[in-house]
Amino acid sequence: MMKRFKNILVGFSVSFIGSIPLGYLNVVGFEIFSAFGVEELLLYLLGVIFIEAFIVYYTLIFANRLVNNKKLMKFIDIFGIVFLLILAYSFYSLSSGTIANRNYLEKYISYSPFLIGLILSSLNFLQLPFWTGWNLYLINGEYIKTKSSLKFYYLAGTLIGTFAGMIALVYFLHSLSQNTENFSKYLMPIIIPVFFIVLAIVQGYKVFKKYFR
Repeated sequence: MMKRFKNILVGFSVSFIGSIPLGYLNVVGFEIFSAFGVEELLLYLLGVIFIEAFIVYYTLIFANRLVNNKKLMKFIDIFGIVFLLILAYSFYSLSSGTIANRNYLEKYISYSPFLIGLILSSLNFLQLPFWTGWNLYLINGEYIKTKSSLKFYYLAGTLIGTFAGMIALVYFLHSLSQNTENFSKYLMPIIIPVFFIVLAIVQGYKVFKKYFR
């Protein structure tokens, strides 16, 4: 019983904290919630964690193989930089000078928030090195047990943690935008693009340090 609870708690803690810098997944969730409400947000988050369930499970099983595939990990790390820069430009171009314009979201929301969550979570390749690294660390440090059904308790903890962490951040961003006029005014054209550029710089430094220094 204690092993099950520990697996859930460790999975929840890692994913709750890890969900904060998920970047564009949180930003899109915030935009969906602000424009369409909590039901659409919940559907979107279900799509996100549906994909994450597969990523966490398979990186847990194949963590050692993945981390030893240097070419694959290098490609994922470098692609992550390009992807973050593309996102920065996308949010800047979508702003069209005003936060009030939600037409771009209305166009995508017709495909169902759940489907949007599935697609965007599938494109979040940075989850691979994140979960591979964490799973290796937790297994090698014996913080979790993965024999038989115990790994599913860990998986459940990670999904609950991601869901809770993303909801908490979305509500925080929404509260901030409601109470801070300048935040709302500059969110799409400045704050979000700068956020992704900073993430790209951090990722670039990690890649340089890991592969080229």
